[in-house]
Amino acid sequence: MSAQLPACQLLERYYGQAARLCPVAPPEDTWLLTHSAAMVSDNVALRQQWQASERLAVSPFEPFDYLPEGQVVLFWPKAHQLGKWWLEWLCHVLPDNTPLDIVGEHQGGIKRVPKMLDELGMSCDKLDNARRCSLFATRTVKMEAPESAWQTFDALDMRLVSHPGVFGHGKVDEGTQLLLQALEETLPKKTLKVLDMGCGDGIISAWLAKRGHAVTAVDVSAFAAEACRRTLHDNALDGTVLESDVYSALEGERFDVIVSNPPFHQERDISYGPSTRLIDEAPEHLNAKGQLILVANAFLPYPERLQRALGGFETLSDNRRFRVYRATK
Repeated sequence: MSAQLPACQLLERYYGQAARLCPVAPPEDTWLLTHSAAMVSDNVALRQQWQASERLAVSPFEPFDYLPEGQVVLFWPKAHQLGKWWLEWLCHVLPDNTPLDIVGEHQGGIKRVPKMLDELGMSCDKLDNARRCSLFATRTVKMEAPESAWQTFDALDMRLVSHPGVFGHGKVDEGTQLLLQALEETLPKKTLKVLDMGCGDGIISAWLAKRGHAVTAVDVSAFAAEACRRTLHDNALDGTVLESDVYSALEGERFDVIVSNPPFHQERDISYGPSTRLIDEAPEHLNAKGQLILVANAFLPYPERLQRALGGFETLSDNRRFRVYRATK
């Protein structure tokens, strides 16, 4: 079996079929899984895939108490500051002078890595390039746990905490603002059990908790879940925050309202998978007369899916760029 993605194809070309790797922040690629003993990822869905194949898969927010088998390879993310966080984290958790390779696509910013390594006092050797990707080698140097990437900002009369790579990092996006306006106008003034699906840095969760609702927040990203926890904490608000691949961590649990600003991008590709599951499986997680309220770009094909899953919907807001939909069980 050959690698499918360009960065993995470069690794296959360089390491060969005898490769034994420990990827960090990897993409989904069967060749990579087959040739790896363990992995580290913020993505709980990807970790569950690896665990199902009897591979060790851990979150960067879990205690890191093992030495990886095989060559550690960091897949460079498109968010430059997120890449820096991963570098600092690896330098913090791995022994000094551990070999570390870094791979990524040219359009994703991998060419900036040598300069960043130099700024961090780390060595840099170029090993290979192909498929519009490059592979660099370095070694870890001792560093403190990375905290500088966390960003705090004020919005909507709250203190919000964000991290590179989390949707809407450092700001409240237009769609979320439209959604919150619609919620202000339509939610009853009583305590509701609410699920914030795809919580990001916790803007919606904190807004709901501040108004007295019992909030459960979920996100596939460990960075998002941790940002949401910090946002709730910094505002002295209560809420349950879980890492979850859509509803995977919520078996049997039902809510009065499910709220979401669902993503439709997977890196640079459009992906409707999570949004489709959000809508299709909503009836199983809503109480009687429960509501699914979501905001989406106006061009996205959600109305038809809402019609099929819940038998109808209404448009609460429409500013031509975004629409807020409500469907009732």
